[in-house]
Amino acid sequence: MSMDSVERFLTALDPEHREAVSAKPHEEQQRLADAWERELADDTELDTLDELSPSAAEAEAARRVLGLETG
Repeated sequence: MSMDSVERFLTALDPEHREAVSAKPHEEQQRLADAWERELADDTELDTLDELSPSAAEAEAARRVLGLETG
């Protein structure tokens, strides 16, 4: 059973942000998930990170889509 892009995006978020995004309308969740998918596909730095840790690359892309600072 595969997860859709919204589920995958929510999984990539930390619990606090996952809860906040889950509270948004489905259309907004889909828009964010689509942006997340584009970020994963377009950023070459994430490609390298994806080879080392796919979940870390997904989490980094999720932070970028939400405009969060990465420490």
